[in-house]
Amino acid sequence: MEKGIILYQSKYGATKKYAEWLKEATQFECMETKKADIKKVQEYDVIILGGGIYASGIAGLSFLKKNISYLKNKKIVVFCVGASPYDEDAFAEVYKHNFKDGLKDMACFYCRGAWNEEEMSLKDRTLCRMLQKAVARQDPATYEPWQKALMCAVGQKCDWTDRKYIEPILEYVQG
Repeated sequence: MEKGIILYQSKYGATKKYAEWLKEATQFECMETKKADIKKVQEYDVIILGGGIYASGIAGLSFLKKNISYLKNKKIVVFCVGASPYDEDAFAEVYKHNFKDGLKDMACFYCRGAWNEEEMSLKDRTLCRMLQKAVARQDPATYEPWQKALMCAVGQKCDWTDRKYIEPILEYVQG
């Protein structure tokens, strides 16, 4: 296998868990994106970057956007982590929102994360509650998959992380 590195940005731990599972499976170095130095990252053939989805943005992706010109001829793959079940249309929107210009056509995979309101920052908890109240005014029969998941998670502690989500990433890296 080629020499690789896993970069991640994890706010509540699910992305870090996936990064550690990928490290176990690949033996790649693993570090937080905020500690990454582009000169060191350039030494690797394979770069895996993971981040949580917040307001349709992928945490840590700014590192790639800023440094993509230094990473020509590298195999780069991104995984994003969200609390909602996978939904093709929602994922397509996240992809469209994040992968433009130098990142266009980059491989990206979805991993389902976790939900724990007790661990959320006050800001995140407040935003989620506001969103829950807005969704609650709709007819439940019209909920999109992410809305159903949001309403089911209210007041719950949920962990949907699963090693099965890293399998397509590993196949891509090894292929």
